[in-house]
Amino acid sequence: MTEDVADKERSQAHSIVKDLGVSENVRLAEELVFETLGLIGDNPDTLDLKISTAAITEMRDAYAMFAPYKHERKVAIFGSARTRPDDPLYDQARRLAASLADRGWMTVTGAGPGIMQAGMEGAGRERSIGVSIRLPFETGANSIIAGDEKHVSMKYFFTRKLMLIKESQGFVCLPGGFGTLDEMFELLTLTQTGKGVPVPIVLLDEPNDPFWESVDTFVSEQLVARGLVSSDDVSLYTITNSCEVAVETIDSFYSNYNSIRFVGNKLVIRLRRGPNDAQLEALNEQFGQLVASGSIERAKPSKVERRDDDLVSLDRISFTFSKRGYSELIRLIGVLNTYVD
Repeated sequence: MTEDVADKERSQAHSIVKDLGVSENVRLAEELVFETLGLIGDNPDTLDLKISTAAITEMRDAYAMFAPYKHERKVAIFGSARTRPDDPLYDQARRLAASLADRGWMTVTGAGPGIMQAGMEGAGRERSIGVSIRLPFETGANSIIAGDEKHVSMKYFFTRKLMLIKESQGFVCLPGGFGTLDEMFELLTLTQTGKGVPVPIVLLDEPNDPFWESVDTFVSEQLVARGLVSSDDVSLYTITNSCEVAVETIDSFYSNYNSIRFVGNKLVIRLRRGPNDAQLEALNEQFGQLVASGSIERAKPSKVERRDDDLVSLDRISFTFSKRGYSELIRLIGVLNTYVD
């Protein structure tokens, strides 16, 4: 692209965004329009244009569907579409979702049969959200969520996974096939590399059926032993065969910890209750390796957070994050969650 063409497309993007009356995130909106104009101007082939158009369309539909539930706590449940209603795992998923609903969580699934339907049965239609995938051998959304406004259908797995992961604050994986393993390992990868925010990830077995224990053995004996992942990375997930432990793991992750945000080069952790002097000193001693420079400190809401009215009432700590050791960041959150009355 020549400089003249780029200037022309930026001017067009500016005009389009202005005509739409966009008043927030104007720079990002202009960048989206600019890149879209650039893509069209590149004369992509038919398949590339179809993929790009479908992806934007699906993301727009999903954003609109999730928008009314932005402030609801949501857990994504992954598992096999082939699990039958008489399988003990089906009842495990149903009891799990019912317990989560009792604690105020909504359940998000892929809206298909098997574990997905079991989760929605447990949560109930009012506490369920579905993001289904169009497949030749699946007829559509399950009977619990079909026709509900809290359901969106997608063509591509990558847009579906994006929405399932982006919109959820906790995750429970039950046994499943390639699709479930793909979702689980992508979720671990995003958390391990910092591409996703820290979240509780539970691998839920049925008693006397060590599906996830076998996967954990593979991780330990092959991936860790070969140096392909860190030994600390196994702390990114919790394995249990108890619904009660699974629910408590999800719920307790947010007992004091609320969220993180980067402000410049500072990682800001928002808390219901910040550390006292002794606790802050202990944090620096135990987790100093996470700090690139300076130390872990108490913080006030930044100018950017105040502008966005972003949880300004909460306590904060901040530090210059080394951007290594995301599993250690999970451990730090665990310590912060002990600061309760």
